[in-house]
Parts: sequence; structure tokens; C-alpha cells
Amino acid sequence: MGTVFSVTVRDPGPGTGPALERAMARLHEIDAVFSTYREDSDISRLDRGDTTVEDCHPDVAEVLARCRETAAQTDGWFTERPAGRLDPSGWVKGWAVEEVGRILRAGGSREHCVSGGGDVLTEGGPWRVGVAHPLVPGALAGVVTGTGLAVATSGTAERGAHVMDPFTGRPATAFSSVTLVGAPEVGLARTDAWATAVFAMGPERGPAWVERQPGVEALAVLPDGSRLRTGGLSRYLPPVGPADWTLPAAAR
Repeated sequence: MGTVFSVTVRDPGPGTGPALERAMARLHEIDAVFSTYREDSDISRLDRGDTTVEDCHPDVAEVLARCRETAAQTDGWFTERPAGRLDPSGWVKGWAVEEVGRILRAGGSREHCVSGGGDVLTEGGPWRVGVAHPLVPGALAGVVTGTGLAVATSGTAERGAHVMDPFTGRPATAFSSVTLVGAPEVGLARTDAWATAVFAMGPERGPAWVERQPGVEALAVLPDGSRLRTGGLSRYLPPVGPADWTLPAAAR
């Protein structure tokens, strides 16, 4: 998928080893089906018109349905066809992390953290999740703390300006990064997809949209280094001064 996955298990037991093997096998299966870096993946073949959804792995139809659902939820700011190419990675990455978490739970773990390319899912806790600063290599823009976290970041730190504005077809550049923290009922896949959409929306639309969604909060960094946050993020972060955080007028 063009990124790195890692797993931390705090409560290893007899089922941990087999569960990790199943989880890695599942990640390789997801990569084989959905990777846009592989010419032989189902998604690449579907994009070229070499196959149909019906002839693809059953996960493809399910993922595309979730992408269409997310597009409706975000008024079109999320799309499985950024820049006109079939690429549901905005949903798949978070969903792949969820799949690893599901397998670990089935293997008996109740204390683990799964990370994949800026998306983090925790079980149990509390856990502390550092949010990479998109403008300062090696630095953190913040630390999220809690139990049962779903944390997804969309930004320029790892892959540059890769999030596209679906309405203009050009890279979205008004944010440097957007991190969403979702409640367990929201899930990481949806949190990840929403983070992509909010990044594309920019600061005039994105924070206000997040404020209207139950169970999700946002932390964003702008190209000038200033930061925005939604009102409920304080439950995950230590108190900060008003000079450190601002919201655009449309989101107040």
C-alpha cells in the first residue's frame, strides 16, 4: 500500500502468535486486491477496464459501497476516484487497520495498538498517540490520549501533496495535515475517510463540518504552522492557551 504497518500487543498470550500471522496474511491479501501500486491488483485491473466488480474479490464491492456512502456523507468531498483514477485508498487503509484489530481481538487480545500509514487503532488503554508535525520532521503537532482510540491523519508529511480536491482535480493545499479522533462507534475506516475529505475541504469548510458530526474531533495544522481544533478535542489533549489554537470564523 506504499506505507508501513506496525502492531503492539500489551497482553500477549497463546493466541497472539497465530493471530499476528493471520493478520499479516490478511494485510497481504488486502494489498493484492486494492494496491494501486500493483498492476495485477483487482483495483488496478478494474480501473483499466480489464475486469468487472462482479469478477473481483468480494471485498471490492463492499469497499466501493462504503466509498459511495462516505461521498454522500461529505457532500462529495470524498471520492474513490481522485483525479479521475479509481483509488479507494482513503477508505482501505483505515479498514485494513481495523481488520488487523479484529483478528487480534479474535485471538484473545484486549490491549493492543495497530498503526498503518498515519492511522492508529487502539484497544484497551490508556494509550498515547503522537501526531506527526507535517512541517517539522521528527516533531509532534500534538499527543492524543485515551482508550479505544481511532486516530487518522491525512497530510503532506509522508507522501507530499497527494490529497486531491475532487471538484477541481488539483491537489488540496490549504491544510498541511488534518487529524481526526473518532469514537469507537465511528470506527477507524470512517474516521480515515472523513480525514481525507476534511483535508480536501480546507479550513473554511472542514472544521465546521467536523463540528456537526457526532463522535469525532479534529486537530489541523496549516501551512503557516498555526493549528486549529474542534471544541471537543480537549477531552483527548491537555489544556492549551487561546493563542495556540484558533478556528476560522465559519467554524466558531
